Amino acid sequence: MTQREMTQSDAASSTPPGERAPHTRVRRSRRPPALTHVPMSTAELPTLDPHRPAWPGDVRTVGDVRLHVRVTPGNDGATAVYVHGLGGSASNWTDLAAALAPRANGLAVDLPGFGLSEPAEGFGYSLAEHTAALETFLDGLDDPAVHLFGNSMGGAISVLLAAKRPDLVRTLTLISPAVPDLRPLPSRISDPRLPLAMLPVVGRSARRKLLALTPRQRVEQVLRLCFHDPAVVPESRLVEAEQENAIRLRQRWAGDAMNRSTADIIRSWLRPGASSLWSVLPKVRVPTLVVWGAGDRVITARKASRTAEALPSARLLMLARTGHVAHMERPAMVARGVLGMWEAHRNGSW
Repeated sequence: MTQREMTQSDAASSTPPGERAPHTRVRRSRRPPALTHVPMSTAELPTLDPHRPAWPGDVRTVGDVRLHVRVTPGNDGATAVYVHGLGGSASNWTDLAAALAPRANGLAVDLPGFGLSEPAEGFGYSLAEHTAALETFLDGLDDPAVHLFGNSMGGAISVLLAAKRPDLVRTLTLISPAVPDLRPLPSRISDPRLPLAMLPVVGRSARRKLLALTPRQRVEQVLRLCFHDPAVVPESRLVEAEQENAIRLRQRWAGDAMNRSTADIIRSWLRPGASSLWSVLPKVRVPTLVVWGAGDRVITARKASRTAEALPSARLLMLARTGHVAHMERPAMVARGVLGMWEAHRNGSW
């Protein structure tokens, strides 16, 4: 038997060495609900190097869309496409792409205005525009359908794309997707001075202080927000992120991309009825794995069950001691869940 069906209640007993078990909850029923019945693959994974630099990339043009794409060479039989979150970049997927390389080539995109993708003139940074750019990119690939991954904002974009163009998506993996979460908590942002900086007069002092932050300080703020344990990030990755942040500070479009993308995410959360992301989720028919860190401070883990339940063909993998970026904090565990979905989909048991 190449894999065994494993729920999160028995994952601890069969977790690979060096990996923490997923978040568990004691259940009285003998048979766990299908929602959390995640088949964790037992396939051998490549040894991950925490000091590996980001995969190399180049700018690709498809129609009127130009995106910087990092390429992870892998199995030519399938393609995985990775979509980062707000303020993130293609380099966020280095380890997960490496873990899945034996099964799929990896293409990690920088969305317009993020990473190294210069936006087209007049790009508006709405979720709809980001989705359209991703759709154009996928339409230009040789593969008829890809394994699509999205984290946070990238998760919301991936949901919109999968609902609109299921022909482009073979499976979907959502890692803490940016579903509506309107909690007004300062702990959800990397710097409590950011809301003040938006104000016209009193915000001047806050803006000056924010501008004075060094790239390293900005990186450390984001790590504290997004990771359960920032200490797991090695110095080499901190330096890499610091260099990337320094590049962002020199890009004339970076601030606009961040601010306007943020604003449209919030607008999307306020849309009622059929326009709400909650109404889009049931339209996604492809096999879907929802992954959530129990310690997520950005999008609360309380949204995890509702998100997975709204998706017709989804299962939920909750990870203890994990924050908003499970693919960076627990790449091997996420890879096992993903491979389990791929294997189950292939044999018709998903």
